[in-house]
Amino acid sequence: MKLVAGLGNPGREYEGTLHNVGFQVVDLLMDKLGISGFQQKFQSQLCRTSVEGEACILIKPQTYMNRCGRAVAECAGFYKIPVENIVVISDDLDLTPGRARFRDGGGHGGHNGLRSIIDSLGNRQFRRIRFGVGRPTKKQDVVGHVLSRWSKTEEKLARSAIDFVLSELIRFLVTSQFENTSFSAPELA
Repeated sequence: MKLVAGLGNPGREYEGTLHNVGFQVVDLLMDKLGISGFQQKFQSQLCRTSVEGEACILIKPQTYMNRCGRAVAECAGFYKIPVENIVVISDDLDLTPGRARFRDGGGHGGHNGLRSIIDSLGNRQFRRIRFGVGRPTKKQDVVGHVLSRWSKTEEKLARSAIDFVLSELIRFLVTSQFENTSFSAPELA
């Protein structure tokens, strides 16, 4: 069994923000797989399904970013999902919009959601997909930046990265193959 956790903050005011790219990817993955409907379980919106016969769980923790590790750990513990079968999707300030990075393990890089998951699991070897949201301008603080929305150009770049990630996520769910790689959307003319 695999667990895909898209990180974000619950509530309408956070929909479409850079910080909620993990929620967006889970929603788009469900669309691509032709599945719908969440149930409330483990402090998350949860969907249990299978992809080509492989069982998987998709969650969007509803605990807010700083405490999302509790939801991920509860779900993984209940279903006895090994840490190497967990994929976490989050935003990343150090990557520009249109870039995505796949990694096995690692640190939190200052991301409070990843920090919470590492602390709750007691392990940092879960897999992660980080989406570039870029650094804020000098006038804007980090919180204000990640709670803002994509510009039209950034949205096109991000969508290109999301399309690549969706294909790779489905491949992982079916084959368990996860490569440490990165993706950069072609620059828009």
